[in-house]
Amino acid sequence: MSDTRLTLRVDFGSSGSIGPGKIRLLEAIDRTGSISQAGRTLGMSYRRAWLLIDDMNQCFLRPVVSARPGGSQGGGAVLTPFGAELVRDYRAIETAAEVAANKRLRGLEAALRKSQPAKSAKPKKTSIRVRKR
Repeated sequence: MSDTRLTLRVDFGSSGSIGPGKIRLLEAIDRTGSISQAGRTLGMSYRRAWLLIDDMNQCFLRPVVSARPGGSQGGGAVLTPFGAELVRDYRAIETAAEVAANKRLRGLEAALRKSQPAKSAKPKKTSIRVRKR
């Protein structure tokens, strides 16, 4: 399959959800040891990254990230054992879902209309201009 992929999001009712974006954030924190660096790596602000972590920490009984404030001590953030387990479980569920859906996804992909190669480098005009009288 070329560009066809399955995206998995787990909703916990009104308690919250976990999906590819939050998991990528946790993985980036694990790699960098920093919320701000993880956010920059993913193209998001520190505030957005912090709000996503806070949402996950509020969603579960145990926190997913443990953070130390910056300053002269250097600060930093690490995944808690539960946070690491959450990432492993999500990735395992994602892999199992992809394996289970692979045949049907190929069928859907085969049914797609084939895109036509561009005849020229000029972009096509897709709007209609109406003249005022």
